[in-house]
Amino acid sequence: MRTPPAADRGRFGVLIVEDDNTIGRHLETGLRSNDYATAWFRTGAGALTEAAQASYDVLLLDLGLPDMDGLDVARTLRARFPDLLIIILTARTDDIDVIAGLDAGADDYLVKPFSLTVLLARLRAHLRRRTTASPQPEPVTLGHLVLDETARRCTLHGADIPLRPKEFELLALLSRHAGEAVSRETLMAKVWDENWFGSTKTLDVTMAGLRRRLTAAAKSSPRPARLPQITTLRGHGYRLEQEPG
Repeated sequence: MRTPPAADRGRFGVLIVEDDNTIGRHLETGLRSNDYATAWFRTGAGALTEAAQASYDVLLLDLGLPDMDGLDVARTLRARFPDLLIIILTARTDDIDVIAGLDAGADDYLVKPFSLTVLLARLRAHLRRRTTASPQPEPVTLGHLVLDETARRCTLHGADIPLRPKEFELLALLSRHAGEAVSRETLMAKVWDENWFGSTKTLDVTMAGLRRRLTAAAKSSPRPARLPQITTLRGHGYRLEQEPG
């Protein structure tokens, strides 16, 4: 019988999707000993069914599943649960595989074999950012785009733009410093965490996704749309222009 999810027990709930029995048991034991509520499934189909029935905070996802590609699981659950923290566990080390995972909606990834200590540190970092209360600024208007951090909504002419969590946080940070150059190091520290262990290519993938979604929203809008321009500063970072260039 599975452990009840976090919503029932006052703890963070972690859905583990891993077909390797040794790794699965290691994750389940380690997470439970650190006060996480867990449920472990060996197939993508089982995990999708479980996620539709119970609430979870974190998805730990193996890509090499016996019944389906883990990327499809990531895409499906990201679309259903925009705030779900998705961490991919993969033996695939090529850049193209890592980028595909992040582009499918993952927030982070760990290459096998990995340390449970590192995984726990990453979980703490991500969850700390999501649970730390701080005053939220007033909605910001950027051209015809309105960014409301309190409601976590990005709208164009009143229509919602479905940004992924890190895309929203990236745009929000840049909007707070509109017209200023923001370094890659600052973006990684503020949007991910000052103790980020991964590659900064995560930032590039997230930025590309943000730009695609904003462009797609403008193209599909029935009214002319003026959007803020995000300029790449080679060797430094990015700058959100106060007016389109």
